Amino acid sequence: MEKPLLVTDFLDRARKHYGDREAVVATTGERYTYDELGARADGFSATLQARGIEKGDRVAVLDPNTHYHLAAAYGSMQIGAVHTPLNYRLTPDDFAYILEDAGVDAVYADHEYAARIEAVRDEVPTDIFVTNDAEAVDGDWEPFEAFIDEAGTDYDRPAMDESDDITINYTSGTTGDPKGVVRTHRTETIHAYLVTVHQDITDDDVYLWTLPMFHVNGWGHIFAVSGMGAKHVCTRGVDAEWIFDTVTEENVSYMCGAPTVLNMLKDYYESNDGVTTTGDRDVRIATAGSAPPEAVIRTVEDQFGWYLKHVYGATETGPLVTTSDARRLFADDDDSRFKVKKRQGLGYLGTDVRVVDEDGDDVPHDDATIGEVVVAGNQVMDRYWNKPDATEEAFTDRIEGYYHMGDLATVDENGMIAIQDRKKDIIISGGENISSIELEDTLFEHDAVKSVAVIPSPSEQWGETPKAFVVPDGDPSDPPVTTDELKQFCEDRLASYKIVRRFEFVPELPTTSTGKIQKYELREQEWEDEDRMVGEG
Repeated sequence: MEKPLLVTDFLDRARKHYGDREAVVATTGERYTYDELGARADGFSATLQARGIEKGDRVAVLDPNTHYHLAAAYGSMQIGAVHTPLNYRLTPDDFAYILEDAGVDAVYADHEYAARIEAVRDEVPTDIFVTNDAEAVDGDWEPFEAFIDEAGTDYDRPAMDESDDITINYTSGTTGDPKGVVRTHRTETIHAYLVTVHQDITDDDVYLWTLPMFHVNGWGHIFAVSGMGAKHVCTRGVDAEWIFDTVTEENVSYMCGAPTVLNMLKDYYESNDGVTTTGDRDVRIATAGSAPPEAVIRTVEDQFGWYLKHVYGATETGPLVTTSDARRLFADDDDSRFKVKKRQGLGYLGTDVRVVDEDGDDVPHDDATIGEVVVAGNQVMDRYWNKPDATEEAFTDRIEGYYHMGDLATVDENGMIAIQDRKKDIIISGGENISSIELEDTLFEHDAVKSVAVIPSPSEQWGETPKAFVVPDGDPSDPPVTTDELKQFCEDRLASYKIVRRFEFVPELPTTSTGKIQKYELREQEWEDEDRMVGEG
């Protein structure tokens, strides 16, 4: 038989089997069981429906990682409305564009961020504005608690098909306007199944929300954690001391963190004596995208005693499509495991991950030949919202029917991929391809380097040459290391054509809300006086 794959099944299952078990530790101090979380979602569903919100309408959620986000997300999806989470670091103009582009029909916004919606209220195509603290917000906003009580908890769940749209996640818009990534019940459900398997999620897990819930629906954890009946520990921000304290107090067993979050935890741990890193449970942590430097992985595993899983993907692909967690390829007590864990790794179950050349042919598994990563899988997006041309291009550039990641990678003899760079970040100096990631990893090994980003810089002699923006472990105006010392550090470890010869000390690097370094801002700054477009390679 065939049963439709619906995202509503996740909370339904938790309520059926774990209704009286603790589901959520709220940032406000309350604790909710799955029955209680479900009732709050039902109230949101009932009032939305009473106000005229129907299947297919878009409901925006602007919220840090709180229990309100979970209730609003499930409350929207239970009536077939399309959950549209928003990045809380965006500007009012960004919100005006996204809300108009998506045709949003209702908005829930946390009180700390509602002012950015209020600033463009007249440009937003809805008259339903809900917040968790109406008294703290200027303008006519409805209190969340009153909203979910208004119509009771009875609502009509419409017939839904697994091919129906159910979420729209907007990309960061690093090139042009943000694009809405449309995902169906089927793509979300299968991705959540894959996350559950590859991240080893079980019903006794305690999940700490350090990853933004808005970011591809928290990598699917709003579904996977709930569906398994595990516990959500909510947050309103990322603070190293608070993370370590919460891990021990709540017996956290699982969390996610960008490389910048791992760096923050490492710095705090090394700067403070007697930091307790675990409670009564072993801890595993997932990090995504560009691999953290080996020194960070070593600290997380050898000093914190946590198990690190390196995963990879994109908003358009679910996001997760690969994992480095291939335990038959390394031993837990062998230092060689760090090199494996730095790789983006093997494709998830049912996911075809290939690295192809410009003709669409697979590159050899020699860990040297570079090609572009392309992906086919049931977790890949349905389309871009109202952008058919961009959708077609994304699936047809080098090879038909695969989503093109825009990342350049090699493949080793085990079929594990290793990202060398983004297309636009690869440095071509004097005809030689140079990976900025390799240079960043090298520089990060220096004790005086706290963080670093390497980009192509214009060069009359070579066309372009590597330049490093370095956040030193100290005052940027009086750094504890000289540029000559850093250059020599590179010369001792890299081929001559790869050596970084240009450095700039900065107090911080531009990052996205998920901690990824926004190199395009540095490239724009570096190439603003040049004739050609930055990032052409």
